[in-house]
Amino acid sequence: MTKVLIIDDSQMMRLYLRRCLEKGGYEVEDWMPLSAMEIPDRLRDTAPDLVLTDYAMTGCNGATVARMAHKAAPDLPVVVLTAFTDEDMEANLLRLGARAVLHKPITPEQLNQAIQEVLERSAEEVGA
Repeated sequence: MTKVLIIDDSQMMRLYLRRCLEKGGYEVEDWMPLSAMEIPDRLRDTAPDLVLTDYAMTGCNGATVARMAHKAAPDLPVVVLTAFTDEDMEANLLRLGARAVLHKPITPEQLNQAIQEVLERSAEEVGA
């Protein structure tokens, strides 16, 4: 079963994302880091297949998560959720290692489809 690690500072959003992804058949773990320095250890301990994170978080934003995750596990897909529409921000996230940027609000169907597409693209890249 594919494991997704949700990183978000909102308990309500973590619960919503968890429910969406579990309905999509994913194994889900959610977490809120106290600092970016915890990210590599958490990734090693949980061994997720994908990280789903929010962009705007207190103390550790989505750009930091993408950068730290890419540094710790370069092949690990990171998907960033955001309420902002900013092409420069999105381009920066992709440069930092994010595989996709999704915009809120997002339906369970949109989320699950986007996650599946990112996982498929990542598998193709690793296999190439």
